[in-house]
Amino acid sequence: MVGVTTANLRHAAGMLRFGHNPAATVYDSIGPDFFLALDDGWLNLGLWEGDGSDPAESATAVRRLVTRMADDLPTGGDVLDVGNGLAAQDPVIADASSARSLTALNITLSQLRAGRERLAVARANPVNGDASRMPFVPESFDGVISVEAAFHFPSRPRFFAEAFRVLRPGGVLTISDVPVLRFPATPREVIAGVAMLRLWGIRAQAAATPFEIERQVVAAGFDDVVGSLEGARVIAPAFRSVHARLDRGGGSAPERLAARTMLREAEVLWERGVLEYLFLVARKP
Repeated sequence: MVGVTTANLRHAAGMLRFGHNPAATVYDSIGPDFFLALDDGWLNLGLWEGDGSDPAESATAVRRLVTRMADDLPTGGDVLDVGNGLAAQDPVIADASSARSLTALNITLSQLRAGRERLAVARANPVNGDASRMPFVPESFDGVISVEAAFHFPSRPRFFAEAFRVLRPGGVLTISDVPVLRFPATPREVIAGVAMLRLWGIRAQAAATPFEIERQVVAAGFDDVVGSLEGARVIAPAFRSVHARLDRGGGSAPERLAARTMLREAEVLWERGVLEYLFLVARKP
């Protein structure tokens, strides 16, 4: 059990019952020093030019993904980052959008605390709160960005409705998400799907197709909705990179075993055409 923390044990126990805040339970367990992070403090999968076999690209890939999304934000506006992780992305968002102000909303208080120095660099205001019940007055922001977080929220439709509410007219929503192209159809796929839900504290209702997600965005009131599926540049190389990291060591033996198990189940869903990766941009009329 060397190298296993109390938080890790809580995560394992939490696979049976995550409580009212599954995302916080998961990320409290992972902590700020997750050994499989593609770069220090970064938790996204990255947008890759290569196939993931070059370890030198990982630090660039995670920043490239956030920059691509932040480039869609209005320049010089008030920006809200929803589910900002460990805040490594916030200086990138601030720079790419030339944000007048940046607010970081995160339901996981430990992540806000761990990211305090990065938030200071970005001059971002940290707020501990729920993406489906944002503690902001209407029309507070010009842009809302959410990187690989919406599947953790209690409800995507409520998040989209809240994003619409807090955006000013003409404001932009930009998200990245992990949809399903279809639902698991074989026992092996069902096992892999359930494993992913339990390991990451994701509610079953979070599984949605790209069409369903786009329809929810439109139902919230947005228009000019543009989606792009780019799993080949995100998921596939990220998996290859994680394999290489595991082969190089790092983390405790139990952590590596858990990571290999998680990766194997995720690869089943990717290789069988269940998972994809979605970039989506929309505008409030």
